[in-house]
Amino acid sequence: MSVRLLRAPSVRALLCQLAAFPLTLLAVYLLARAGLQPSYLHAALLQGLFAAILTWRWRLASWWIAIGLLFAPALYAANGLALPSWLFLAVFLFMLVLYWSTFRTQVPYYPSGKSAWAAVAGQLPQGREVKLIDIGSGLGGLVLDLARRPGVQATGIELAPLPWLASWLRARLSGSPAVFIRGDYELLEFGAYDAVFAYLSPAAMTALWRKAKREMRPGSMLMSYEFTVSEASPSMSLYLQDTGRTLYIWHF
Repeated sequence: MSVRLLRAPSVRALLCQLAAFPLTLLAVYLLARAGLQPSYLHAALLQGLFAAILTWRWRLASWWIAIGLLFAPALYAANGLALPSWLFLAVFLFMLVLYWSTFRTQVPYYPSGKSAWAAVAGQLPQGREVKLIDIGSGLGGLVLDLARRPGVQATGIELAPLPWLASWLRARLSGSPAVFIRGDYELLEFGAYDAVFAYLSPAAMTALWRKAKREMRPGSMLMSYEFTVSEASPSMSLYLQDTGRTLYIWHF
């Protein structure tokens, strides 16, 4: 297992579950030897307890501790519902194509909304062609909106297959000039764009800033909705009162 993959919180949480299993077996064995006859429910509760303790010891976020505690009991409860097996596969496949490598990138699906689209459009240079890319473009709302505006060449890049397909279809069916790429923005060259927009997560911001600082050209701009970076103060900040979120902008 690569070091990069091991740093992913979801992988660490899974390892905690695996490590808790032999502890659960040992606890069940000792309880049985003591004549207590533990049930499957007791085993599930013990598994959750051990997983939560291990997750806490590995200093993962509080929600991972809660997930570790409740995962095994939730599986036990789901088994009692006697749901058809295909349903679990269908849900898994849907979540897979929707979130894809969120376990690695730590960037879930966050829709930005029309207020953010208008704020971004208002900050773009006027009177000349502007090439903008939305990294992690989701269902493509921002890119489709900006592509309708004069002088804006809007592109979106999305790693998860289902959101990318939905945005690509929206552009094709509406006749929009918006371009949607399926891929990892880390492999992009930011220097090819006048503006980069991001609505990611706090976990991704440090790497994003370092990439932007390394690649973006003088006169270009990085815009991040809601999340800032500790390495550099933004050139300006726009607080959107209707959403309670802020658009941060760095000029290069």
